[in-house]
Amino acid sequence: MSCRLAAFSLASLLLVQGCASVGPAPGGLDIDTSITARSQGSRVRFIVLHYTVSESPRALDILSRGEVSSHYLVTDDEPPRVYRLVDEDRAAWHAGQSEWQGYTWLNRSSIGIEIVNRGPVGTAPDGTTRWQPYTPSQIRVVKALVRDIADRHGIAPENIVGHSDVAPLRKQDPGPLFPWRELARAGLGRWYDETVAQALRARFESQGLPDAAWVQQQLARLGYAVPRTGVADRETQAVLAAFQMHYRPSRHDGVFDAETAGVLAALVAATGGGGEAAAAGAW
Repeated sequence: MSCRLAAFSLASLLLVQGCASVGPAPGGLDIDTSITARSQGSRVRFIVLHYTVSESPRALDILSRGEVSSHYLVTDDEPPRVYRLVDEDRAAWHAGQSEWQGYTWLNRSSIGIEIVNRGPVGTAPDGTTRWQPYTPSQIRVVKALVRDIADRHGIAPENIVGHSDVAPLRKQDPGPLFPWRELARAGLGRWYDETVAQALRARFESQGLPDAAWVQQQLARLGYAVPRTGVADRETQAVLAAFQMHYRPSRHDGVFDAETAGVLAALVAATGGGGEAAAAGAW
């Protein structure tokens, strides 16, 4: 009798627990949500930053009604306004054909943030491109937004990138005036030891530059999709220009020089651990 009672009580308990955890679901299914798996993580691995090229009204119209979209839009109002245009659990069409750290088509695994900024705005007297600066209030808002997203999804600093990083053959945004160093100093991106970079630059100037195969190898180690041809071809120059725009924006022409080599080696060393000796050892 006691055994039957115990069995009845256990069955009753399981029934109550099951009823408590079953909710309405599509298709009339009863889905039990009482147990949550320990081994899981966010589908979001990357944050990709863009500029809009157009002003706020036009950008908002394109991103909400056109064939492209982003999760967030940060306007250039004072103070800036932040629009969420796509829920974070859905894909936005912002990255297109893209690759980072071996992952491709990053729409599926990234959060896109568009910042209202015209990008190129003409030509300077020296013949170089002039770029529209970002406002301090825009950067404050972007930093707060990026921090919130990165914290909630567990996004690593090296996976906070620009559109130009993940699509260097097609894109230049968010451009050379975006303050990547400032974000990295706030823990929202990757940077390098500048003292090490300067020392390595002097070494490269005195001893000569590594070959194209070395450049391609180091860029690939950082996450860039770069050809491994051993030749400084057009594609490699485009990737190198994207790297320069992010980490050495004062000159981003895709020409491999001692300063770029020093920054590249120092950044690889910072990513893998070690200082100047580790960076030089990779050469």
